Formats: sequence, structure tokens, C-alpha cells
Amino acid sequence: MDDFWVFGYGSLMWRPGFEHEEVRPARLFGYHRALCVRSSVHRGTPERPGLVLGLDRGGSCRGMAFRVSGRNHKTVTDYLRARELVTRVYVETSHRVRLEDSRPINAMAYIVDRSHAQYAGAISVAEAVNRVRGAVGQSGPNEAYVLNTVAHLQAMGIRDHHLEEIAAAIDPGTTGSGSIDPDALPSGRLRA
Repeated sequence: MDDFWVFGYGSLMWRPGFEHEEVRPARLFGYHRALCVRSSVHRGTPERPGLVLGLDRGGSCRGMAFRVSGRNHKTVTDYLRARELVTRVYVETSHRVRLEDSRPINAMAYIVDRSHAQYAGAISVAEAVNRVRGAVGQSGPNEAYVLNTVAHLQAMGIRDHHLEEIAAAIDPGTTGSGSIDPDALPSGRLRA
């Protein structure tokens, strides 16, 4: 089997969890990064759901594309499906992505399913802050997820103004820089 690419737009960018041959900055057109998924397990509870990221329709999204060896196709796709498709709020798709060097590739991406009960839709900064504050799930506080996401994005040179506004409202002292260990960011190659 040929090598294949995976597009990451959130924690997959700095914590892929799978072996890859290279990683390149990339842009996916037609979708944008958004806090649009209600989380009642990892970042909230059924009584107090938090919000996590999804790729929602419209605009474009800067992220990272990971090239995976064809020999690892089954292992990596099984891992990604177990990680991303737990509640089926995301749909596994293949999309045209443009690498930073302008080279077009096809990449596996996980897009939010707008018909799923967990889809929160487009929400204002104030509403997002209200939902994020105080929500805690198995993976920890929702505030930490948002602040950590913004810090990682900024450390990677990616700006997300809407997410940054939410983070600033949650913690006015947030700068998003200097709080991430550069060694925690993906390099061109990761060994399992």
C-alpha cells in the first residue's frame, strides 16, 4: 500500500500518537477549526458538557499534515478511528490539502457531523466561555483544554483569533507563548 497523509487541526498536531515519516504545515480549504462539539466525557459530563474542537464547514484551516508509511496503514487508521470516532460526532473523510510548499495532497481528515446530537454549531465568544468554564471531564478541565490548545497553536505559529478571544476571556493573563515545550511539538519524523 502507498503512503498516505493525515490532516491534524487540534491535539493531533502536537500529540499525534502514531508513527509517521514526515510532518508538514498544511491548509485545508472549505472547513475551519471551531469549538463546536459538546463533550460529555473528556471535557465535561452529561449534566455539564464542555466544548472541544471540530472541523466545521466554511473558510479554511491551518494545521499539520502527517505522511504515514503504507506499511502502517491498518495500525494508524485503527488507532485514529478508536481516537476520533468514539461517539461518531466526526466523519472520516479524504480531502484535498495544500502543503506549505503549495503541493496539493489528499489527506484523511475528521470533519464534524452537523446532524449529530453533540454538534453545538457556531457560538459566540460569550456562549463558548459560559460552556467551557466549570466543565470538567475524564481528561480534565475544559478551560485547560482551551488554554493549552491556544498555547500550542501559537507555539506552532498558527493564529486562531476566535479561539484566542475565548481563551483571553477565560484567563485574561493568557499570552499563549512560552508555556509550551518545543520538544513536545512534532518533528519531521516520529518513532513509535
